[in-house]
Amino acid sequence: QVRLVESGGGLVQPGGSLRLSCAASGIDFSIYKMGWYRQAPGKQRELVANIPPDGTTNYAHSLKDRFTISRDNAKRTVYLQMNSLNPDDTAVYYCNAYFWGLESTYDYWGQGTQVTVSS
Repeated sequence: QVRLVESGGGLVQPGGSLRLSCAASGIDFSIYKMGWYRQAPGKQRELVANIPPDGTTNYAHSLKDRFTISRDNAKRTVYLQMNSLNPDDTAVYYCNAYFWGLESTYDYWGQGTQVTVSS
């Protein structure tokens, strides 16, 4: 059974930082592209960042200066360090695991963790 379990969300003041974690089980973590998405109320889910197996990183353009994605294959965990948070970052943040092969595509999501930026 595949599980992606996010943690680290919560309430933070503007200008603050949070680090999200996503622990994966039931997949060969090292071959998956791992990503973070977010969905704010009334808005579509959007990509925050992803990190393929080779460790390169991709960010939403508006977030690349404040957010950092990383992965630890030994711990089967992907992280999202978020700095200089502002109220526009308030959203549910979802972890994603994606693998594409010659014959199959696998796409898994976590349950999400709420991040609220407010004074």
